[in-house]
Amino acid sequence: MNDKRASHGFRLTLAMLACVGAATLAGCNGGGDAHAQGRKGGEATAWGLPYFNMPDIVPPNVRQDAYTPLTDAQAGPPIDPIKGYRTEDLGGGVYMVGDGIYNTMFVVSDAGVILVDAPPSMGEKTLNAIQQVAPGSKIVALIYSHAHIDHIGFAAGVVKAFPGIPIYAHEETRKALAQANDPNRPVPTNTFNTLDVDFPVVVGNQKLVLRYPGPNHDPGNIGIYHPGQKVLMLVDVVYPGWMMWRRLGLATNIPGYFGLVKSMNARWDFDKLIAGHFQPGTKADVETQLEFMTDMHNALTEAISTIPYSDGRLNAADTKNSWAATRDWTDRLTNHCVNKVTPKWSTRLASFDVWIYEQCMALEQSIRIDGPSLR
Repeated sequence: MNDKRASHGFRLTLAMLACVGAATLAGCNGGGDAHAQGRKGGEATAWGLPYFNMPDIVPPNVRQDAYTPLTDAQAGPPIDPIKGYRTEDLGGGVYMVGDGIYNTMFVVSDAGVILVDAPPSMGEKTLNAIQQVAPGSKIVALIYSHAHIDHIGFAAGVVKAFPGIPIYAHEETRKALAQANDPNRPVPTNTFNTLDVDFPVVVGNQKLVLRYPGPNHDPGNIGIYHPGQKVLMLVDVVYPGWMMWRRLGLATNIPGYFGLVKSMNARWDFDKLIAGHFQPGTKADVETQLEFMTDMHNALTEAISTIPYSDGRLNAADTKNSWAATRDWTDRLTNHCVNKVTPKWSTRLASFDVWIYEQCMALEQSIRIDGPSLR
């Protein structure tokens, strides 16, 4: 067994197995690790035995000693430690600026700059990057990809620096921001409410095309496309080279999210993808994520159809507790998914072992509640 599989989570499983037949884990030599004991009022209490075929990857709410290291390619291009960001020229006046975790896009025209999103983690860095590329230029239009704070929470700072600029977004984003009443995220001034219809934003000699593909990561989450350079900005949908953020990127509509990943490469003729996080991607990254999501989906549909609701191992007193019995079943579905996809994907996606349980948990629930996402 290699070092990765001998992780803390696997040692925890071994510790539990060593205690078979013991009344509690407290007095078990194999359960001496604090993580192998529940704590209540300062006293040790037994947790119970691990599931049959428990994955070796550490489950949620158990601290990992160390996660799988990132490769140089996964870590992405270096960030200037003084500036705290890097700017990438995508040609034709289109630029990506990022801090290694978040990224966004701005377009320089002969009438000013169009900025897409304003992540608060980057704040003034974005304004500095624009001045570095186009000294003296003013931001004359702001576009929201969607309503989430982590991508537009510096919008008020942009508006303060450039008062009166128009803010473009989908109508669903306007509704969400009106409800939020957040002074850091001004309500957009210009919205559209069409499905799969291009909405152009023209500033001087530059044009960006906004399109709403239907519910996905967030109601109102749109694609922002520069036709001249074939650059697409679509946030929190594909994570180039990485595992998605937890629970399928916290997608509010998982079938819609699946549908968008399946259709992205046909919907937009793009060469570069600005995904809101990490490094830029390409159509190949979309195909890779779709392949991973499909493998998860296949593993879970198999699990749901073959794994019995009860395997006879649940505490007899809990069999009348519907929530407990259902949790036992869905845990076993999740474990099946993790086991099935790990051999193929654990080294292909950065941070795989951080979120794989959460991905399987979210998709398992969606398939059972919403129905299959792959049709």
